[in-house]
Amino acid sequence: MKTKAQLPVPGPAAERGVGRPRSEETRTQILAATVRLLHTSTIQSISIEAIAREAGVGKATIYRWWDSKALVVIDAFMEHHIVKTPMPHNLPPGEAIAVHLMALIREYAGWSGRIVAQIIAEGQADPAVLREFRERFHYGRRALVREMLEAWRSTARIPVPPNIETLSELLYAPVYMRLMVGNGPLDDHFAREHISYIYTLLGVEVPDVLKAGEPPKKQKAPTRKTAVAAR
Repeated sequence: MKTKAQLPVPGPAAERGVGRPRSEETRTQILAATVRLLHTSTIQSISIEAIAREAGVGKATIYRWWDSKALVVIDAFMEHHIVKTPMPHNLPPGEAIAVHLMALIREYAGWSGRIVAQIIAEGQADPAVLREFRERFHYGRRALVREMLEAWRSTARIPVPPNIETLSELLYAPVYMRLMVGNGPLDDHFAREHISYIYTLLGVEVPDVLKAGEPPKKQKAPTRKTAVAAR
């Protein structure tokens, strides 16, 4: 069963006003235009007018789908981000969570991270933006992670805290700390170190995917005695 975060991003519950019917192709066109603009501009610096020009549509067309610029940006972010940070259901739960977190950290090190940080920052001045971000993105992802953590707890007997949300926050909070505060890089070294540390605390085996980037162990140079014996 697909969770909210895996389903196509829904449009508003009701049609806005009158006019031509909404087109999924047009919606995709608008979101693609928003992504293009956000690669060179900040959320604060773009406008509905700019998105409409880039997409080749009228403002009224955008307002048939979204009530505000922030909602367009959130949906554009989700369309780009979710497909690149899946939760693989064909892997054991512990490994699936590690793969997902590795992908998330890599994405947040680039464009996706810059956009989500701006959305969260925008939400500090406008609580409605943060509410929409939670409802459209965060709650769906949280349900997906919770489902996998529950499966992991039942198969690996991990000592999950009474509230499983605590474990989820142990996994994700350091990522968002680095994203928002910039107290360290979001790189593969951090990803492997952070996830491996949590798994070690839980007393479970660290998945091979986290060991893949480890440098090979240096072999000791043969001593003179060994070299002579080998002749």
